Amino acid sequence: MKLYINGNETRLGEACGTLADLLSRPEWKERRMIVELNGAIVGKEDYGHVTLADGDRVELVHFVGGG
Repeated sequence: MKLYINGNETRLGEACGTLADLLSRPEWKERRMIVELNGAIVGKEDYGHVTLADGDRVELVHFVGGG
């Protein structure tokens, strides 16, 4: 499956069927973020129910702390 994550084309296996699957990948796991799918913000409670399709555009905005 081909997704566009933060504007970059990314190819993922079929095991990545939902937003929850995507966000469980090592590069995103345990980060606090806002998720936008095809221009609509998705609530955290819906990550496991929202399925991904070939060509979807995902924007992941994560928070960085500092002092």
